[in-house]
Amino acid sequence: MADVLNGGPARPVADQSTSELVQRASEQISTLVRDELALAKAELTEKGKHAGIGIGLFGGGGVLALYGVGALIATLIIVLNLFLDLWLAALIVTVVLFAVAGVLALLGKKQVTQAVPPEPSAAIESVKADVDEVKHAVKDRSRA
Repeated sequence: MADVLNGGPARPVADQSTSELVQRASEQISTLVRDELALAKAELTEKGKHAGIGIGLFGGGGVLALYGVGALIATLIIVLNLFLDLWLAALIVTVVLFAVAGVLALLGKKQVTQAVPPEPSAAIESVKADVDEVKHAVKDRSRA
């Protein structure tokens, strides 16, 4: 088996000094981290392009939906005008819209409150556990 980093034949691990092994491990970790970062960058760039296009289309759909809601509200006022005065129909629709907006705002506030703090607690705990596991493995290996 060839030494991947140095291009020469690999010496058995038993023949290598601790400093050589640490240096090889450090070089391999550095290469691995650089490669993983490059992969993540490429993946995020591709996903970012798709997300940008999707957000633009979603925004356009949202604008058209707002116009549709406005037309629906006008239609509702016209229908109520068949039974009530125009000003009373418009007032009733306005009060209902503000009541629904208030309820949605309170529900939204409750959801935002539940989202605090914005840090990924489970991921942080997982990383801490991983670091502790590596520390214990290194200590156990150095004792052997």
